[in-house]
Amino acid sequence: MWNNGQDAYLESRVLTADPLELVNLLYQACTQAVRDARCHLAEGRIAERSQQINKACEIVIELAAALDHERGGEISQRLALLYDYMQRRLLEANMQQSDAPLADVQGLLSTLSEAWAGIRKPEATPEERPEVDSPWSQPVAQEAGYGSQGYASQGYASQGWSL
Repeated sequence: MWNNGQDAYLESRVLTADPLELVNLLYQACTQAVRDARCHLAEGRIAERSQQINKACEIVIELAAALDHERGGEISQRLALLYDYMQRRLLEANMQQSDAPLADVQGLLSTLSEAWAGIRKPEATPEERPEVDSPWSQPVAQEAGYGSQGYASQGYASQGWSL
């Protein structure tokens, strides 16, 4: 059962997202968890702070596990190191009940999130677009007119409207 409409929207968004969008969603969720952990820390709510830090750690672990080191090369290796660093800082924040490591991770997440949000799929080139074999997708010849040299003589009459 849905807790609210936002849960249903989020599930729909996740199920229809491409891999780039999924990474963006993970960064957003992790950033929110760190933000919430900082608020709980400031208000002295230890259990809630710990819960949000654990949530952020789980997301960072998921991001690290999703790296494709074969295709990602040096970038994936550097991201793996960065995710490892962030996980250690989150654990440090939880053990020491300190805000500085959380602020550090939040800044890193913000930078990574901006970078991933800037990545777009390239537009399909005309050669990659599927061809549509329809007379309606073809340009009309300039000499086409009405009358004896009209559309019927060019083969368009068979595709005309009928009521």
